[in-house]
Amino acid sequence: MNTSAQTYRTEGFGIPHPPQGSAESATSPTRPRPVAVVIGSGFGGLAAAIRLSVKGYEVKVFEKLDAPGGRAYVHHQDGFTFDAGPTIITAPFLLEELWALCGKRFADDVKLVAMDPYYRVRFSDGTWFDYNGDAAHMRAEVARFEPNDLPGYERFLEEAERCKTLGFEGMGDIAFDKVSDLMAAIPDFLRMGAWRSLYSLVAKHIRNEKLRIVMSFHPLLIGGNPFAVTCAYALINSLERTWGVHSAMGGTGAIVKGLVGLLEGRGVPMRYNAPVTQIRIENGRACGIELQNGEFIPADIVVSNGDTAWTYKNLVAPQHRRVWTDRKIANGHYSMGLFVWYFGTSKTFPDVPHHMMVLGPRYQGLLQDIFKKHKLADDFSLYLHRPTATDPALAPAGCDTFYVLSPVPHLDSGTDWPAFAETYRAAIAESLEATVLPGLRDAIVTSKVSTPQDFHDNLWSYKGAGFGLEPLLLQSAWFRPHNRSEDVPGLFVVGASTHPGAGVPGVLMSAKALETVIPHVHA
Repeated sequence: MNTSAQTYRTEGFGIPHPPQGSAESATSPTRPRPVAVVIGSGFGGLAAAIRLSVKGYEVKVFEKLDAPGGRAYVHHQDGFTFDAGPTIITAPFLLEELWALCGKRFADDVKLVAMDPYYRVRFSDGTWFDYNGDAAHMRAEVARFEPNDLPGYERFLEEAERCKTLGFEGMGDIAFDKVSDLMAAIPDFLRMGAWRSLYSLVAKHIRNEKLRIVMSFHPLLIGGNPFAVTCAYALINSLERTWGVHSAMGGTGAIVKGLVGLLEGRGVPMRYNAPVTQIRIENGRACGIELQNGEFIPADIVVSNGDTAWTYKNLVAPQHRRVWTDRKIANGHYSMGLFVWYFGTSKTFPDVPHHMMVLGPRYQGLLQDIFKKHKLADDFSLYLHRPTATDPALAPAGCDTFYVLSPVPHLDSGTDWPAFAETYRAAIAESLEATVLPGLRDAIVTSKVSTPQDFHDNLWSYKGAGFGLEPLLLQSAWFRPHNRSEDVPGLFVVGASTHPGAGVPGVLMSAKALETVIPHVHA
């Protein structure tokens, strides 16, 4: 244990205070601050580091990759800028809070642009639904597909609003640290009818199958199967209508850069190319981390922004895991994997909006293959991201930057991705050229792919899953890995694979929940 850990004592550390009046008493101006080590610099890790720093901790951040961001890493290739992961910003007030904590204004560092449409949902027959936040437009789009579904659509919006109020606003920043937290939330789960799947909630109110898809696809953005996740995730629909869908000028990487800037301003060091290979535990407590190079970094608390299953299975020795045993980790239901193809073109495609869902012929059957059978199907549905629709500076002049994401099974599919990735990429290119990007293959000037195997190898994601545990009812809230480790005192977790879950709002909320369970720092 380092000097700070030996001399600094606070409630929650489980170690007595030094005698009042000693050199290290609670009022001593020379007493060192407690040290918090943060593993990983994704949105959750950066937000946690900021909040810990503001709370009085001496914070140190360690990142496996050569630059910050984690799943929000940025690739620069041949003059094109590719956001590796998240591309959609909702609930921007959660980012504004972080800047305000540091005495700064978010808008001074990052410019957000409201999207319209939020998404274009294109069906395999060539029809599409432009989804946005304008109530009159949305009613007209619904009526264009099925006028008789308008009353049911309005009822669905009411239920989605209830889920946002009870689920996001009421539970998002509660750590669900104790059984009593769960018991207190049960009435709200009942009010949401949270035992139902999201698709069943939508189908209860809407009969047209295309409209059912439009209103139920959102959980796929956070790693969930609409036919299995709790209908509480209808809250995403309401979040978007309340705060809009935004993109950052400069890409999502501009937000990561801004968060790192806040930490630099607070004197928080960031170490890159520093993989953590062990959380050291002494006297029953996390006391620091070991890096791949053998270096030991002592700490009073350790906060992991890494994949939670990977963190427990690979960084915490088995004898210290009573709850998150290898068996429990293996028996979890994990989100799908992601195949992502980043590419730049020598021309622009002005008819393609910033965000587009390019759907294949199957919905439920494809999701069954991905989530239940862990089978890589011949068909696919795609999310096509064209950030140069908003910010042309992300590509050379006259060019477009794209990424296309295909949900696929995680590594339990047994797919040999290094061998099959090019075949799969070519099939996607052929499909896009035949539907929304005519002449694509002749226009490609740069290309890069990322597979579930890359998520496993580079991001240390268990099973190569894109979002950790799937957000099923019994893998949510108290049933999800806790922000304060159930197994190791002094260990905490934030990010997509802990409570409240994936997506930028969920990950940022995990850092808020963390604040409620970390040891208090006395002034």
